[in-house]
Amino acid sequence: LQESESETRLDGETASDSESKSEFGGSSPVPTSDDTPEVLNRALSNLSSRWKNWWVRGILTLAMITFFFIIIYLGPMVLMTIVMCVQIKCFHEIITIGYNVYHSYDLPWFRTLSWYFLLCVNYFFYGETVTDYFFTLVQREEPLRILSKYHRFISFALYLTGFCMFVLSLVKKHYRLQFYMFGWTHVTLLIVVTQSHLIIHNLFEGMIWFIVPISCVICNDIMAYMFGFFFGRTPLIKLSPKKTWEGFIGGFFSTVLFGLLLSYVMSGYRCFTCPVEFNNDTNSFTVDCEPSELFQLQEYNIPLVLQSVVGWKTVRMYPFQIHSIALSTFASLIGPFGGFFASGFKRAFKIKDFANTIPGHGGIMDRFDCQYLMATFVNVYIASFIRGPNPSKLIQQFLTLRPDQQLHIFNTLKAHLVDRGILGSLEEA
Repeated sequence: LQESESETRLDGETASDSESKSEFGGSSPVPTSDDTPEVLNRALSNLSSRWKNWWVRGILTLAMITFFFIIIYLGPMVLMTIVMCVQIKCFHEIITIGYNVYHSYDLPWFRTLSWYFLLCVNYFFYGETVTDYFFTLVQREEPLRILSKYHRFISFALYLTGFCMFVLSLVKKHYRLQFYMFGWTHVTLLIVVTQSHLIIHNLFEGMIWFIVPISCVICNDIMAYMFGFFFGRTPLIKLSPKKTWEGFIGGFFSTVLFGLLLSYVMSGYRCFTCPVEFNNDTNSFTVDCEPSELFQLQEYNIPLVLQSVVGWKTVRMYPFQIHSIALSTFASLIGPFGGFFASGFKRAFKIKDFANTIPGHGGIMDRFDCQYLMATFVNVYIASFIRGPNPSKLIQQFLTLRPDQQLHIFNTLKAHLVDRGILGSLEEA
């Protein structure tokens, strides 16, 4: 009985968890409160808490979707800026939880070092991205060319400075707590900054690779909530008691259908399907190209089993729609585990939400816990099944070489084409 009581006294925490908690402080790091706007509180005062939460979440969801449409209209550069802002806010929400614990011991430099490491990691990642995608612009500007040449050394020097500052900040009797916090900062950087960097990489491959995955996660979140609210009876996972199998399954089928329809609409517009590139002639970023085969209508034969059901033998669709099935399936089956992970984190610290930024939804991290997992999958999916060598990037790099290096590559390529018989056939043609 004593063992049973000790295991359940803190909602499943073990004795070792309790010891860690005593070192980290016993109170909830982030207090939560009802930040619902007073206008909504008065308008919904006659409703039960269940239906009040329904309307608050619904109204704020529509507001966020409207904002999402606006920033899409403003273009990829604005989207990249928004991703950066979301990353900083998510980092702030997670670090604040640790800081409230750390601050109670009056230990120095935790918040300063956390933000310093965020600056270092962003400098490294964004520098790599700029050099990779906008190589011509970097080579044209002398300061950028120098920074690009020594980028990794500068990044390492910046990180090393922070590392030395952390060692100098160690205080006797609190070494273990300080190393906990050092690990806390780095895991937060891994989860938040690395994933947001992958989101930006997906964006530069074409806005469709950014919008469709994010929209699928949003759709799954909404439809799972809707199905769970009206039909939910069977609990799905203990980490999130309100999640149900009915919502999980309903969200899956709704998301796959939504992904197919959204992909069909977006695949017909170059502004969504073309990668973001820098135009040397106009000194501006452009989104214009000849659509690849992924975004050209193809005719597919319907399996015999389904022909009798739908009454069609063939169907015309974009190849990207087939890929969208994989994206939407991941968003609805695996994506929610990002939310479950976040729920486990919040339960560990006895908090309801990461913050109270959005009434009815919690903090920004509460809305983007599944998005970061989705971003990693999309990036891996593109690298594994979609992306091939980019001729324009190869030519840009080739033109920056010395004349003797260019001549060597030219002769090597010419000899290779002659050996394969390709150059001769081209000359005959």
